[in-house]
Amino acid sequence: MSEIKKRSITIAGHRTSVSLEGPFWDALAGIAKEQNVSLAALVAELDADRVKSGVTSGLSSALRVYILRYYSEGAGAGAATSTKSSQTGRVSKSKTR
Repeated sequence: MSEIKKRSITIAGHRTSVSLEGPFWDALAGIAKEQNVSLAALVAELDADRVKSGVTSGLSSALRVYILRYYSEGAGAGAATSTKSSQTGRVSKSKTR
C-alpha cells in the first residue's frame, strides 16, 4: 500500500492541502507535464471544473477519478486522443509519441 502524501497548493489565491498517494502525485505531475502546465495550475483548473459542475466529492477524490479516467481512456498512453472527463468536463489531448 502506498503512503499518503500531503501537499499544499494555492487555488484561487488560497492555500489548501491535498492528500494523495505517491503514485497519484506522480501521475498528476506526468499529466501536467504532458499538457505543459504546472501541477498547481492543473489542480486549480480541475478544482474549478469540479465546483462548477456541482461535484460534491472532495478534491482528492476528484483528482483520483480524473487520473484514473485520463489513463483508462488512453490519453496518457501516447495515442492521439481527445478525452473529456465526465467528472470535471476537462478536455485532455495527447499526441502520438
